[in-house]
Amino acid sequence: MLLGPIEYLLISFVALFVIVNPLTTAFIFQSLMPYGSRNQKKLVAKRAAIVALTILVLFSLFGNTIFQIFGVTIPAFKIAGGLILFGIGMKMLKNHEGEHDEEHHTSSEMDSEDISVVPLAIPFMSGPGTIATTVLLTTQAENYMGLISVLIAIFLVIGISYFAMMYSNLITEKIGSTGKRIITKIFGLILAVISVQFVIDGIIEIAPKIF
Repeated sequence: MLLGPIEYLLISFVALFVIVNPLTTAFIFQSLMPYGSRNQKKLVAKRAAIVALTILVLFSLFGNTIFQIFGVTIPAFKIAGGLILFGIGMKMLKNHEGEHDEEHHTSSEMDSEDISVVPLAIPFMSGPGTIATTVLLTTQAENYMGLISVLIAIFLVIGISYFAMMYSNLITEKIGSTGKRIITKIFGLILAVISVQFVIDGIIEIAPKIF
């Protein structure tokens, strides 16, 4: 069924929002810069957002080219990517963190330039799961309007992540650890459902060639 740009924008936004999880990013950002000044936090958040945005846009535009170079078919990537995302969703349901299951350090242990790229931009905002989701969404797009919808969704999610980092102290105080765990589990369930759909789509596309 051909989806309109608004419908595909909504699907893309939900998928990327769940995997990026700006709320978890806010918790991590606050733990990395608990005593940073507003200017320091703004600089780090801005740099992290720009790096993550650049990575995701590049993969959304050139994902198919990368596939051709390595001889990877779209259905194969949909199945593999769906399985990867399903694993991340299960981790979110079990371990509360999902793709963000990375050991992190306090801001005193690394400078602001380091944390803006690693671990904030990579892997928290544009890790393997996020890149896989981006490429899957662009390969699922049925026309250029679908691709534009994915790009808009990327900008929206990264923008929300930027503001989540800027106001991370307020978010962590309001939500608390219990609220974070509940939200992460809900996101994990949504991601698991989306990933299963990716696998189903891949199987449907490749089945005629096999049989």
